[in-house]
Amino acid sequence: MGVEKKDLIINGFGSSSGGSFDEVSVNGKGTVVGDIECNKYDCNGLGNVSGNVTADRVQINGKGKINGNLVGRDITVDGHSTLGGDVTYESFRISGSCSIGGMVKGERLKINGKATIGGDCETEEFVSEGIFKIGGLLNAEDIDITLYGECMAKEIGGQSIRVRQKSYGLIKIFKTLFPSRLVATVIEGDDIYLEGVRAKIVRGNNVVIGKDCEIDLVEYFEDFTNTKGSKVKEHTKL
Repeated sequence: MGVEKKDLIINGFGSSSGGSFDEVSVNGKGTVVGDIECNKYDCNGLGNVSGNVTADRVQINGKGKINGNLVGRDITVDGHSTLGGDVTYESFRISGSCSIGGMVKGERLKINGKATIGGDCETEEFVSEGIFKIGGLLNAEDIDITLYGECMAKEIGGQSIRVRQKSYGLIKIFKTLFPSRLVATVIEGDDIYLEGVRAKIVRGNNVVIGKDCEIDLVEYFEDFTNTKGSKVKEHTKL
């Protein structure tokens, strides 16, 4: 019979060493020195972990910080959070602002706020209704992006890639001050639909260039459609 794991709860100004727990709750200006393994990790306020966190469920609020890697089945990040290493997950939702130093890898990533990813992003499903900056490659089977501001990725690859601009209705001044666009060097996939994209190369089987795009070169295998008003300098059937 296994030993029952205890909970670790830090409130206010406090600190603890890492270890294996059932639930971990870090509140106020709580600090954990070392690695944590637990079923549930809950961080609020200015919670800080100097090592890695491995948990089934993870909830990070406020200005929660993890200096090492984060591994979790279900991860939710709110507030202004900083994750220093890599993030591995099944489901990962980012609201508020989240900065990730390394790469992210998992099944489903949804961005509702602002995300900065230093390395590559490899996920089965990528959904963004916010702002993101990815220092490396964004690679996903299904990519669905609604642009609310300027987004960036070095390269984008996927099976289905859809990028749409958010409709602001009558608030045209907002659109002018905060342009909704996606900037990438290369976008490559099977079925591609793009709005508000600046890219050097777009390559795919079926490519539709929607409104407000500037593309240097489109390479396609089957079909290519260019909406009036978008700029495509060159297009080639492969």
